[in-house]
Amino acid sequence: MAQGKISKRTVDAIAPGTTDQFLWDTDLAGFGLKVTPAGKRVYILQYRHGGRLRRYTVGVHGVLAPDQARQEASGLLGLVADGKDPAEQKAEAKTIPTVAEVVERFFTEHVTAKNKPSTFAEYRRQADKIIIPRLGKYRIDIIQRSHIAKLHHDMQETPYTANRVAALLSKMFNWCEMVGLRPDRTNPVLHIQKYREEKRERLLSDSELARLGQALAEAESSGKASPYTVAAIRLFILTGARLSEILKLRWDEVDFQHGALRLSDSKTATTTGSASGVKAIPLNPPALELLSSLPRVEGNPHVIVGKIEGHAMVNINKPWRAIRAVAGLDTLRIHDLRHAFASVGATMGMSLPVIGKLLGHTQSATTARYAHLSDDPLQKATALIGAHIQAAMQGRETNNVTPLVRQGTGV
Repeated sequence: MAQGKISKRTVDAIAPGTTDQFLWDTDLAGFGLKVTPAGKRVYILQYRHGGRLRRYTVGVHGVLAPDQARQEASGLLGLVADGKDPAEQKAEAKTIPTVAEVVERFFTEHVTAKNKPSTFAEYRRQADKIIIPRLGKYRIDIIQRSHIAKLHHDMQETPYTANRVAALLSKMFNWCEMVGLRPDRTNPVLHIQKYREEKRERLLSDSELARLGQALAEAESSGKASPYTVAAIRLFILTGARLSEILKLRWDEVDFQHGALRLSDSKTATTTGSASGVKAIPLNPPALELLSSLPRVEGNPHVIVGKIEGHAMVNINKPWRAIRAVAGLDTLRIHDLRHAFASVGATMGMSLPVIGKLLGHTQSATTARYAHLSDDPLQKATALIGAHIQAAMQGRETNNVTPLVRQGTGV
């Protein structure tokens, strides 16, 4: 067992033997070099902790220069002086899961149990396409805000997706804290600012609604679209319900007596419905009339009947594209019909809380996008006032004035 200053010259000079060869540094106690019979040179640190002699691998020569290895060993001895065991910490670190491993556990223990299949599928896509490739190799405990900030910045060309990925990561790191994989209040997504998203809704004018209605009637009468496809589109725009809620609708969820749909498998069932987890969607007379006239298929519990016997319709994209083309609305998305329902309510002066309740929104900010449309009744009011003032000033007769009654006087 040789002793001497560990330098590049002395490290290179040691020839491999039939057993491990050691050189112990004279400048730093416990710091040494091990040369294996195969010629591999490894920097090591030998120390005592709790009365036991421990040996720690600092690094491989070539990856670390002698001075770098000595500096690393000196830092480790500082931990030993503080009563910590670097070898034990290293062993514990090997048990800490990677982000990729945590993602799988998060999906198994949380997402599967707490989210709908459609949400699961979207989360899974984000995880497989973005999160795991970019962050999967890192240990979950070393992820910092800088990692998330760089990922978010690199996705600035797709702001909507970037924001959704950040939201998913935030959920996952909150869950990590809950199950003890990270300390409390260490969510690295905190303070990551969302990108501004351009709202994609397309609002329909009355003339466009008329063209859409005519195109639906033509598609149904000509047989180019199934009556159930046409009914689904009409119900979608008449109720403001989500497309999946209409396509999966069962007859036992239609309450004709009280004029409502009572959905048990809805995105917002537990927040907008009753304590039993049922979401209620009020039905207006046109929607009730449509449902009453729609033929039921024996043996099929679904309102919107699909091509497979006993099943609901799954997809209406192809007939929808044909219908909107006939209506001259090629850029209209099926989801825009839900926005059309809300926009009509807003322009008629209905309050945002009422519209939000009809749409099943759980956050008032979601409904706030229609706030600007509620200015339209104000325009109508000022138009009436202006017309009266103008008529009075021109000496013309006015018939649209209701006398004011002072409170408390009765006159």
